[in-house]
Amino acid sequence: MKTLLRHLSMDLSPLRDSRDFRLLFGSGMITMFGTFLTLVAVPLQMKELTGSYLAVGLVSVAEFVPMVVCGLWGGAIADALDRRKIILLTEVGLCLTVAILTVNALLPEPQVWVLYVVGALSAALGSLQRPSLESLMVRVVRHDQLTAAAALSAFRWNLGAIVAPGLSGLIAAWFGVAVAYGINVVTFLLSLVLLWAVRAQPRSEEAPEASIGALVDGVRYAVSRPDLMGTYLVDIAAMVFAFSTALYPFLADELGAPEALGLFFSASAVGSMIASVTSGWTRYVHRHGLGVIVAAAVWGVAVALAALMPTVWGIFAFLAVAGAADMISGIFRSTIWNQTIPDEYRGRLAGIELLSYTSGPMLGNARAGLMANLGGTRFSLGVGGLLCVGAVAAMAALLPTFRDYDSRTDEHAVRERARRADAEEATTA
Repeated sequence: MKTLLRHLSMDLSPLRDSRDFRLLFGSGMITMFGTFLTLVAVPLQMKELTGSYLAVGLVSVAEFVPMVVCGLWGGAIADALDRRKIILLTEVGLCLTVAILTVNALLPEPQVWVLYVVGALSAALGSLQRPSLESLMVRVVRHDQLTAAAALSAFRWNLGAIVAPGLSGLIAAWFGVAVAYGINVVTFLLSLVLLWAVRAQPRSEEAPEASIGALVDGVRYAVSRPDLMGTYLVDIAAMVFAFSTALYPFLADELGAPEALGLFFSASAVGSMIASVTSGWTRYVHRHGLGVIVAAAVWGVAVALAALMPTVWGIFAFLAVAGAADMISGIFRSTIWNQTIPDEYRGRLAGIELLSYTSGPMLGNARAGLMANLGGTRFSLGVGGLLCVGAVAAMAALLPTFRDYDSRTDEHAVRERARRADAEEATTA
């Protein structure tokens, strides 16, 4: 039993061994709560100001293009410039955007246009920051701890996704959106203190200047690596065919349980949390490509089975299983990226990953709505899950390099492991 618990328990070694990882992890925990405050407060304030469903929905539309464009460009500058400096500057910018929202909320007549403009600006800054943040995270932990670091980062996200929205909703409802924005400003200031203490990492000597050419070169590198393309394509296929949160309100109504809507939305995060807490076994896995394929297939099967469940708790259980499978897929995908991508490409490929990460769920909800119009809610949910399984099986057949990836023998993993070992030896010498 002790051996089983040791294999399942989360590997905390990156937190024990790396001061800079602790600082980045703590900063992420703080800003996650503050960010959820704003994510809840903005649509709430828009609803209060306009009473329009369309106006609330257009906030996400305003954020989408800056998020995509700046995510790609953020990857280019992450490879070309000082990543720590980019993170600090964008964190200051994000703090200022929330300060503007606070001032606007305190006006006698808050302006609607401010929510759209600041929402777009905040999405742009967040997308500029993320590639540098992910690239820096890899630099501050040992190569053999990359899987554990990915699991810890996922745990942080899932904890926030479960706890923060409820607390944020209560704060915004009880004390008003201005207080919610103000608390977020404070969280950014606390985060800045932690980020300032992170040591700067030397820029790669092979890093290119930020340019369109550098972006194209990053895309070309990704396309030349079937193992990397597999991580993107399998995730996009899984999200397009089986991501269906747009169906949850209709599903709750059909069950005569509108109060179950919150349960459906939280189910995935609950499953992901359980998977991340018991993720210690993942450090013993070396066939990460096959792990992604199996996890993505389980995600699709679980969604299809959720469509067959006659009760709220049956649906909740299978959506939680789907969330757990998605979490394991994410850990293995992150491990492949972190183990094999050269440092000079890491930022640009993080930008590509951001594009795949954001587009898949949006396209998935669009697919879910169209299929529901054709055959109903459960038809869309169930057939979507089965299509996911089929698409993942096709990817596995078409991408043997991805399917057969083994961190012990893959040429890119071996090369990167040797490079990092040499760098660590030079640092300690």
